Amino acid sequence: MKRCNIIQFHAESWDGRMLGCQGLHPAMAQATPNIDRLAAQGTLFQNAYCTNPICCPSRANMLSGTYTHTSETWGNFKGLETGMWTYHAALNQDHDVLLLGKHMDHLSGKHSVMNRVADCLEPLNTAGYPVMDADPAQQYHVDSGRERRFHEKDWRNCDDAVAFIRAHKPDDRPFFISLNTSLVHAAFRTNQHWLDHIPEALVDVPPLDETNHPADVYQRKSKAWRNGFDDETVRLVRRIYFAMCAEADAIVGDIVAAVEEAGLADDTVIIISSDHGELALEHQQYYKMSLLEASARVMCIMKGPGIVAGQRIETPVSLVDMAPTICDLAGMAPRDSFDGESLLPLAKGKTDTSRGWALANYAGVTTNTMSWMLRQGDYKLIVHEGYPSRLFNLRDDPGELHDLMDAEPEKAAMLLAILDGEVDREAAVAVWTEWRRHQFAQFQRQAKRGLYYDRSYSLANAPSSDYQALMNNTFTGWNEDDERRVTEWLANR
Repeated sequence: MKRCNIIQFHAESWDGRMLGCQGLHPAMAQATPNIDRLAAQGTLFQNAYCTNPICCPSRANMLSGTYTHTSETWGNFKGLETGMWTYHAALNQDHDVLLLGKHMDHLSGKHSVMNRVADCLEPLNTAGYPVMDADPAQQYHVDSGRERRFHEKDWRNCDDAVAFIRAHKPDDRPFFISLNTSLVHAAFRTNQHWLDHIPEALVDVPPLDETNHPADVYQRKSKAWRNGFDDETVRLVRRIYFAMCAEADAIVGDIVAAVEEAGLADDTVIIISSDHGELALEHQQYYKMSLLEASARVMCIMKGPGIVAGQRIETPVSLVDMAPTICDLAGMAPRDSFDGESLLPLAKGKTDTSRGWALANYAGVTTNTMSWMLRQGDYKLIVHEGYPSRLFNLRDDPGELHDLMDAEPEKAAMLLAILDGEVDREAAVAVWTEWRRHQFAQFQRQAKRGLYYDRSYSLANAPSSDYQALMNNTFTGWNEDDERRVTEWLANR
């Protein structure tokens, strides 16, 4: 098989439901014409999921083709280790590779001190202290300007991709471009040009989530959204988020235009994806870090030679399938370590059979337990270790406001059997717990010697090496009683 060029546009925090082609949100109907066009020319995977709803492990799982519990990529501080296989590195053998944007975030240790401490100690934060209390990602703003290029850094990366495409010669090796945009990651910032793309009257205010599940109650306290939930604020924040999606779609349009102008459309596969979603004040939360739909759903569209045009596939798929898919496209053999499967047979119409479900896991910052998600058909099971599980019928209840665990126990048991057949949850929790103890004990020893210098979050304007200041920067209000609880936990091996 002739090797093709591959372009992967991989966005930050783009809820995969928020596309015009999905037909799920009226305010987005005209907001993403370029991605919608790709979906019409190729295959749209309507129900695609991340494997972990936060940046580092999501990217680590995608690039390695392994689940979180396989690669032990537990959170934003713990990703892949140096030397572990990724398709970015493997493609260098036969492709000219251009990586643009955020491309080291799949490795361990690339995030803040706060992420390290929180990833280790969240389950011990029994007081529910805010973790994101001083997070600049809570900011929202509309600039009065009307220029097309508002998020300039992403546009400069787009320029580099376009120049690379235009410089490609017919006899060159095939290329692989991965453009990872900062769009559409919070903070919520846009300008009037892009805000005008989103009809204000069509922007919804999500219904109040009154389920009060312990996992959600903890996350609301931990994230500590400080801007309120009045209708005007919620509608504006969501409209800005949608406008950010519209701007990112325009970047896709420029890249696709460059491919077509260079005469490479028949030799290039374009993949549209995202690392996780954004709650955008659904369930009275912002950010990701949740297995609810707005956080766990991602984009997945493929267009290129042999891929069926206008195909819409409902069966759930996962970012863990990206590595096998790209290996398939590049003519590389699948690895024995892969947890996923190539999506090409589905995209090319060679089969309508697949795994049929998607699995995800979360145990990082702002959550006080390890949780699992299994989506199959219309149903989604969320298992929280130590707390009640939840079951939703997403066709009847897309907002996930009606728990069916008591009403449909047989369906819940069927999904749990699939989950437990794939994962030894008890073993995963044990490995995760031991990692947390080891990591925090190491941090504590070093931090008490004054070896860290943290300028993140509330320490941004007053950097510190003081242990107590570092702890308070992670859990606002951390005190001696909390420290005693940690000491007991470290001793309980």
